[in-house]
Parts: sequence; C-alpha cells; structure tokens
Amino acid sequence: MIVNLLAPRPRGRLINRGPPCGKSPRPLTGFTLVEIMIVVAIIGLLAAVAIPNFVRARVTAQKNACIKNLEEIDGAKQQWGLENKATTGAQPQESDLQPYIKGVSFPTCPGGGAYTINDLSTDPTCNLGSTLGHTLTN
Repeated sequence: MIVNLLAPRPRGRLINRGPPCGKSPRPLTGFTLVEIMIVVAIIGLLAAVAIPNFVRARVTAQKNACIKNLEEIDGAKQQWGLENKATTGAQPQESDLQPYIKGVSFPTCPGGGAYTINDLSTDPTCNLGSTLGHTLTN
C-alpha cells in the first residue's frame, strides 16, 4: 500500500485514545500485601532481638549503679565511725552520713529498692539484693 504523505489530512474531530474513564494514565506503583507483610515480619524479628537486649542492659545498669551507691554509703559509714570513734556495733542514721555523701541528697536505688544502712560491722544492703543482685561484696 502506497501512502501519499502530501495528501491533505481529513478535517474533523480527533478522538483521544487515552486510558479508559476512571483509570490512571500512569502504571500502578503501590506496594503489594505480600511486600508489606515481609517488611512487618522483618521489623518484628528486629524488635524480638533488640527489646530483650535493651531490658537486660537496663537491669545491669541499675544493678551497677545500686552497687556503687552501696559502696558510697559504706565509705560514708566508715568515715563516720572513724570520726566519731564509734564501736563496730554502732549504727549511724541517714542524717549522720549525709555530710560524708557526695551530692545533695542521700543515694537512692535506681531500681526502686530501699537501702538499709546497718551497723559498722555489716555492709549496707538493698532490699532488691537477693532478687536482682543489688548486693555489696567485698
């Protein structure tokens, strides 16, 4: 078939052959349900690994801070005993030890435990010592 390129074009209304009504002219680019489920599963696996490690690190940090507080209380107790020439059975109060404690206030257990000062011959204790390892060892 020979086409005459110089022939006049037909005049009339041109019909737009675009996408059907209500359809987007561009290709669909959303995520499939399977892709979203895979991403959620990966995030779940990462959380399953990270959360226990975070909790373990937090408990260890609280235990170490509590032991440092017990060491500070024990040091203050020994200084109080030397300065006041107290016997080993003497038991200082929190207010007696305050001048020997660094900082403004008496130390508190970061895990929420309570400290018992005890007498000069006994180490101070935390009531979380037996369960979480908040114990002073010499």
